[in-house]
Amino acid sequence: MARMTWTIAPEPYDCPAAAALWRAYYTEVSDRWYLLHEGHRTDPDELEREIAAQAGAELAPPAGQLLIARYDGEPAGSAGVRLLDADTAELTRVFVYEGMRGRGGAALLVAAAEEAARALGARQLILDTRSDLVEARTLYARLGYAETAPHNDDRYAEHWFRKDLSAPGIVN
Repeated sequence: MARMTWTIAPEPYDCPAAAALWRAYYTEVSDRWYLLHEGHRTDPDELEREIAAQAGAELAPPAGQLLIARYDGEPAGSAGVRLLDADTAELTRVFVYEGMRGRGGAALLVAAAEEAARALGARQLILDTRSDLVEARTLYARLGYAETAPHNDDRYAEHWFRKDLSAPGIVN
């Protein structure tokens, strides 16, 4: 039996694979928040408005990059980086389809995003996440991200992380 492999490459933020991954990502994190805080899934109209409002144009070159991970050639995950200033990039939209989790794709995506941020000239990568996204917080800590003071006032941000990109990468 042939071994399944991951490939990660930049793709346009509005390509069909990116749009499908964004819809799956946003639906999952929104539904998790609403189920935890309000006991129901996201209102479908609100979901459609937010997906459309956050298309991802900030992830387009020259100041951003969207990476698509494919597992055995099929879209399976994404990660984006965007420059915030000359030294700092933000890691965003890190997502792997539920059925593809546990196969190492998330760590590979983050490592590729770090390389993309370096290529954009960033010396540090920052991100934010929520308390209920335990898997994400565990991943970032394992990959060498340190929890820091808040760097934004995003309503949904509860944990902020930073990584110095001049340090050697850690992938387990």
